[in-house]
Amino acid sequence: MSRVELLTPEGLRVDGRRANELRKITAKTSVFSQSDGSAYIEQGNTKCLAAVYGPREVRHRMQALADRAIINVEFNVAPFSTSERKKRSKNDKRSLEVATFIRQTFEPVILTSQFPRSQIDIYLQIFQHDGGLLQSCINAATLALIDAGIPMLDYVCACSAGCIDKVPVLDLNNLEESADTPELTVAILPRTGKVNLLEMESRLHIEKLASVTELATEGCMQIHKILDDVVRKNTQHLKDRLTS
Repeated sequence: MSRVELLTPEGLRVDGRRANELRKITAKTSVFSQSDGSAYIEQGNTKCLAAVYGPREVRHRMQALADRAIINVEFNVAPFSTSERKKRSKNDKRSLEVATFIRQTFEPVILTSQFPRSQIDIYLQIFQHDGGLLQSCINAATLALIDAGIPMLDYVCACSAGCIDKVPVLDLNNLEESADTPELTVAILPRTGKVNLLEMESRLHIEKLASVTELATEGCMQIHKILDDVVRKNTQHLKDRLTS
């Protein structure tokens, strides 16, 4: 598919969305009973599961830090997640890269100094990949960490944006990403607006950088409202169970 077909003259994209429109997001927490915290999120057709264990004793004592906890992130993509079945090991270069991005995003936000000589493990599994892989993982990890009761400075909300035919577009799907659309992923702390991650893998003209970044930031704020609503509903559900 050519890039011209990705955006119609009426301003509609291949999936019927407007340029500044998010895909539908559904999420829930406490999906695993075995983990300390867990969450499942669907952003469009991208489906991600996150599980958090810890704070717990460090596996290898040599890695323990006297003043804070270490954060370990493992990321995996199911072989059946795309139309082309491809088995990736957790030591795959791309998987390790995504895991590193996520760890670096959360390290300044989690109050690790409260848990010296311990570790927090975040496990992420993609069941279906239809674009926005990194943002889905960050949003799922945020919900799982909150579900585990791990103290953080704020939510971490992520969203991607790109540029199709010089028009900034929000929350790219897999078809748009596959067409070499210039894309960046932004993760922010909604309360302060601080940018925690800005990741770009393709070239974007400098004249479009500001507008695309601003659109991605607006998307992050919209996602924050959705995630906050999920957390509040889950908390109310637990409160109702305790009082009943």
